[in-house]
Amino acid sequence: MAQTMTGARMVVQALKDQGVDTVFGYPGGAVLPIYDEIFQQNDIRHFLVRHEQGAVHAAEGYARSTGKPGVVLVTSGPGATNAVTGLTDALMDSIPLVVLTGQVPTFMIGSDAFQEADTVGITRPCTKHNWLVKETDKLSGVLHEAFHVATSGRPGPVLIDIPKDVQFASGEYTGPRALKSHYQPKVKGDIDAITALVEAMETAERPVFYTGGGVINSGPAASQLLRELVAATGFPITSTLMGLGSYPASGENWIGMLGMHGLYEANWAMHDCDLMINIGARFDDRITGRLDAFSPNSTKAHVDIDPSSINKVIHVDIPIIGDVGHVLEDMLKVWKSRGRKTNSDALKKWWGQIEDWKKIRCLDYNPSAKTIKPQLALERLEALTKKHDRYICTEVGQHQMWAAQYLGFEDPNRWMTSGGLGTMGYGFPASIGVQVAHPDALVINVAGEASWLMNMQELGTAAQYRLPVKQFILNNERLGMVRQWQELLHGERYSHSWSEALPDFVKLAEAFGAKGIMISDPADLDDAIMEMINYDGPVLFDCLVEKHENCFPMIPSGKAHNEMLLGEADTQGVIDAKGSVLV
Repeated sequence: MAQTMTGARMVVQALKDQGVDTVFGYPGGAVLPIYDEIFQQNDIRHFLVRHEQGAVHAAEGYARSTGKPGVVLVTSGPGATNAVTGLTDALMDSIPLVVLTGQVPTFMIGSDAFQEADTVGITRPCTKHNWLVKETDKLSGVLHEAFHVATSGRPGPVLIDIPKDVQFASGEYTGPRALKSHYQPKVKGDIDAITALVEAMETAERPVFYTGGGVINSGPAASQLLRELVAATGFPITSTLMGLGSYPASGENWIGMLGMHGLYEANWAMHDCDLMINIGARFDDRITGRLDAFSPNSTKAHVDIDPSSINKVIHVDIPIIGDVGHVLEDMLKVWKSRGRKTNSDALKKWWGQIEDWKKIRCLDYNPSAKTIKPQLALERLEALTKKHDRYICTEVGQHQMWAAQYLGFEDPNRWMTSGGLGTMGYGFPASIGVQVAHPDALVINVAGEASWLMNMQELGTAAQYRLPVKQFILNNERLGMVRQWQELLHGERYSHSWSEALPDFVKLAEAFGAKGIMISDPADLDDAIMEMINYDGPVLFDCLVEKHENCFPMIPSGKAHNEMLLGEADTQGVIDAKGSVLV
């Protein structure tokens, strides 16, 4: 039944009715009525961040690690514009968010009032959908519709702009059961197309599963179905950065991440396969490399819930529009009903080729007794934390790629990183959101010192709420990825790729009431990591690493998958033109 209440109370009631227990936000004049309602209840926790961008990234971390939508509340004008980076990040990576922004009263809109901005206009390109609500009676319907849109189909961020007079005024509130949405994305794939894909799988000689974040977004059942399909067919499987964990890193069919900094064997398998099965990935340029040389001799299938992703970048032979979980379920049914057939002799030969590529050992590096190599730091972090209930976030840059290469993920929703937008400053607030969602887990943000400084103020949030997030900074005193590109592609002209005024991170941590640890000797690495793990509070771990270490493998921009730079293996001349090991 409809109830009469103020717009502000409608917001809080709708959040409760949608099962929301956590909001990240920052108050201001245009949302004070909503904050007043939050004050008068105890069902929803509010976490006060130090910057609105931090609020959105924290909500992303919460959403990515739980599968539930993240919720943000910020004020008008600069509060809303500060949220734009996070909204764009969530849109690129398909993260479900509901962002509530205050707006000046309806009669002042368009008058350049204090803290007024055209929030709907500004955020239209970086949200899945947005609304400006000018009538209180319509507010509850929009709130429920927003959650439906954010979480249905391809997930993404939505925004509701709520003028202050709408928050004060009274209107009729209706619950979510009254919602009748016109937005009903197709979730079941076309059975004829699925059958055509299964037929191609039965005869393929060099197949590969190419999986992405869509598998994780579909829910735990999709990851389980994927594992069942891989085990049943025996096909090799690779993943994008966003798909890590949908198939276990310890799985026998896993050939590693692919793409610009993907593994040698994964990139060659993508290049040489004759059947490429894309499940929940969007053919991002960091995966495809040069488009006219991408997987040039393969039959290409693409499973995606977003119709606009099909044939947008790569033309495919077998398009299947539908939810990954539903499509995988039908693929298994059809494949089993047709006799569980594969081209076993050819598949055995294909695996022989992949094992030959693995002999390159593309992640090997030259250790140092005096300097901590970033690869060593992450190897030891992996060894000492993998048995914990662990969640990993990252910032953006070399450390992000090394983390993807050297840390293993056995389950979905354990890996939070900015894939599409590449947002420096994402990881720290995201780790706060993850820790809020999983208070007893070990949450680690792998960072570079430059990225971490972009949202360093959120150390205040971690301290205020006693969140034991661990900030694992690989400090090379450089903008590592920028410097690497300048070395390899710009004649070693290092234009503004480091700061000459870095803080003492230990003192910085202590200033916020957190623990600081600094380490530079490889011999002390294990003990320092254990000290970080065992400390019951936020830790800033300053790991001084080799300043000019490069991240390999690397596909230079505009090159094909078989044109990787490998560092040591390249210089030793151990690879032939077909990518195989020379005896």
